[in-house]
Amino acid sequence: MSSQVRGGTRWKRFALVMVPSVAATAAVGVGLAQGALAASFSVSGQEFKVTAGTLVGQDFVQYGSVATGKTLDGKDAAHAVAVSGFSDATITNMCQSVVTPNLPFGLGTVTLRLTAGTDPEKPVEATNLYLDVAQLDADAEFKNIDIGVAAGDVGKPGIQPGTEKKVNPNGFAQRAEEAKLSNVRQTAWATTAGTFKLTDLSLRLKSGNKPCY
Repeated sequence: MSSQVRGGTRWKRFALVMVPSVAATAAVGVGLAQGALAASFSVSGQEFKVTAGTLVGQDFVQYGSVATGKTLDGKDAAHAVAVSGFSDATITNMCQSVVTPNLPFGLGTVTLRLTAGTDPEKPVEATNLYLDVAQLDADAEFKNIDIGVAAGDVGKPGIQPGTEKKVNPNGFAQRAEEAKLSNVRQTAWATTAGTFKLTDLSLRLKSGNKPCY
């Protein structure tokens, strides 16, 4: 069975991202030197925005959870999120941005923007990817979708390791053999991936509030 639903419905929380943040700059620098990023990482605690032309993900799962981290002033923070997981995924024309306000030394607001996968023949590739999503708008198509399963029974890739205590195993969840999204616009709080390979990677720091959308 396949199902197609457009943004503005309950599917608006589905997406794929890599988190751009100042904390990840060193790892991205290694990727710039090698032409790719392929390492485990986890970054959280600050909201970021992502746009993408297309996304294709295998073994899609989605369930409710809580993202935790610290605000810019060091205070603990928690956010209700919809966690989306994929065993494997590809994405084209990706843009990610995080805005940091009120920097010292008169720098003011600075936006970190990262783009990759601009060539449709060389998309971004990720494995074992989980993301904590607050909002997403996209055109979406799902293959063999199963709605209303328990979170503890979502199957491959399963609940994100190390976050089981934040998830109600009997809570509402859904899964699909494959998810295809296009015209993606997303706001998220965190992501974790086993591997992330980026082609045509570009990272820029821009003065002012200049997110991807």
